[in-house]
Amino acid sequence: VRGAKLSEYLLEKSRVVQQGIGERNFHIFYYMFAGLSSEEKEMYGLLDPSLYRYISGRFGTQDVAQRWKHKYQEVCNALDMVGFQEQEQVDMQAILAGVLSLGNVTFEPEESNGSLKVSEASQGWLKAAAVKVNVLNQLVSCVPYSPWSHSVSRCCSLCADARDSIAKVAYGRVFGWIVCKINELLAENVDPEVELREIGILDIFGFENFAVNRFEQLCINLANEQLQHFFNHHIFQLEQAAYKEEELPWETITFNNNEPILNLLLAKPLGLLSLLDEQSAFPQATDKTFVDKLNSSFKGNLHFQPGRGRVLGFSIIHYAGKVQYTAGGFLEKNRDTLPANVRGLFINSVTPLLSVLFQGIPHESRPTLARVKCGEEVHVLQTCYTHSLMVLMERMYSANPHFVRCIKPNSQKEPGVVDSQVVLLQLRYNGLLETIRIRRDGFSWRPSFEEFAER
Repeated sequence: VRGAKLSEYLLEKSRVVQQGIGERNFHIFYYMFAGLSSEEKEMYGLLDPSLYRYISGRFGTQDVAQRWKHKYQEVCNALDMVGFQEQEQVDMQAILAGVLSLGNVTFEPEESNGSLKVSEASQGWLKAAAVKVNVLNQLVSCVPYSPWSHSVSRCCSLCADARDSIAKVAYGRVFGWIVCKINELLAENVDPEVELREIGILDIFGFENFAVNRFEQLCINLANEQLQHFFNHHIFQLEQAAYKEEELPWETITFNNNEPILNLLLAKPLGLLSLLDEQSAFPQATDKTFVDKLNSSFKGNLHFQPGRGRVLGFSIIHYAGKVQYTAGGFLEKNRDTLPANVRGLFINSVTPLLSVLFQGIPHESRPTLARVKCGEEVHVLQTCYTHSLMVLMERMYSANPHFVRCIKPNSQKEPGVVDSQVVLLQLRYNGLLETIRIRRDGFSWRPSFEEFAER
């Protein structure tokens, strides 16, 4: 390996604190439970995996655990080979163990003065997390409790959101640090003036339409809208423009242009995400005021439909079909509040790596963090997400793309089952039928004059 230049985009951090039905958290958590010795688990404060909320209390069978143990060894060997120091690996696992313990911390009202405190039942979890992360003894001061402004349950919920934000930020920083460190270690002797060639691979979640669709699904579907627009631009617009420029006889192939949907979502100042940011900035705003704002702003828009029935929500007619979104939790998730005092606590942590992660941000592999300070104090989550997406799109538009379109064979995630209707629907909305036509009728191989003359 001569060197490396890895970039990371759109890390699905929400998975750290919550997983969908039938889904797991990131693999490393399970590998640690399976691969660490009893002494190491004790050192990191890890108990039985069934106790942890962030992994839904679920663990695999004995056979699966054996495989995970092997995978854990592979991860450790890879870290050793690339050149991660032993202490760095210990710190990394200490932070991950701290994240898991943090998920079990809950809150309750203090009887004497009406403020909030960490519940008696979760004092042990606070200690297990704080021994490693050393930032949580002040967590209860994150969200000031006022009996006039919020109910007790609302304040407990705000503290829980703050706790989850800390867990996501800690995990995200560790992930970004690993990517940066790999770049440094593998490209150690490469001349910094020589620009390395780069292959970027993005494994993005496909278009999502579940029984209940939330803020996360909107972000995922926005990314898919952007990628579909990029695909259309290259396959249809640029291709056919080249034929017209060469004055070739050509019958224009029409395609489903999803630009109006992107405008609905991204336009400023009146796109859906701009309105979400605006509402997130108002302390008194609620998910209902946000939905009311959408209904009045997009009245008559062909790609937007107000919610029906009692569930607070709205529908968007995406390129891949209509998706009904449940608006509950949109504002809270978008605010993704990280208490202002927490960064200082991280910096003063007894875990050296954690202190490093919050003192400086590795700029090279984190274009999102270099330009927008996501994760520090209070930030707007979708702004960071869309910024990361824009940086990705800039890179893609300047590259020479090759496309691999993946088709889901069935909706049940079953092996060996092909549902022809599900497949056909995807071929249609991905524009693959038109792509086949342009490949069949068009001029997919275009040699230079020199190449042609030589042949």
